[in-house]
Amino acid sequence: MGAIVDTLRARFAEAIVDSHDRLGDETVVVARDRALELFRFLRDDPAMAFDFLIDLTAVDYLGKTPRFEVVTHLFSLAKRQRLRVKVPIEEKDCRMPSLSSIWKGADWLEREAYDMFGIRFDGHPDLRRILMYPEFEGYPLRKDYPHNRRQPLIPERDPIENPWPPRGFGAAR
Repeated sequence: MGAIVDTLRARFAEAIVDSHDRLGDETVVVARDRALELFRFLRDDPAMAFDFLIDLTAVDYLGKTPRFEVVTHLFSLAKRQRLRVKVPIEEKDCRMPSLSSIWKGADWLEREAYDMFGIRFDGHPDLRRILMYPEFEGYPLRKDYPHNRRQPLIPERDPIENPWPPRGFGAAR
């Protein structure tokens, strides 16, 4: 295994579900209940120093248990190392802790994963749809989403005359 995976296995032995290192591409799979602790360690520990969240997305493994995985790609600018962290998510309890308190860039990435897959991020400052309109029903990147589904008709909205109400970033809710 790579040095990063070995360090994480030693420190979070019971939380690491799986790991691999193929051609220098290190990946760990961490239990959801310990994920936030592991992510904080990855950012704050000087030996890790993962200060850049490259990406956060989700994968739907319809028919498998757990059905979803939240996948993050991290990078340490100082150490020039990458790490992929996967968090398995059960369909019945489709949520995980928000990473927006650790990396501000997680804010919109989590909103996208929520909007497309329906995964809730506990503690997110403004979890609402970002790509689909608020009345949209369902989550279009789930593998069981019907491709020919019709959405409810909503009145046309002029964004100048009738803008969406502001939310988050200090605005009143």
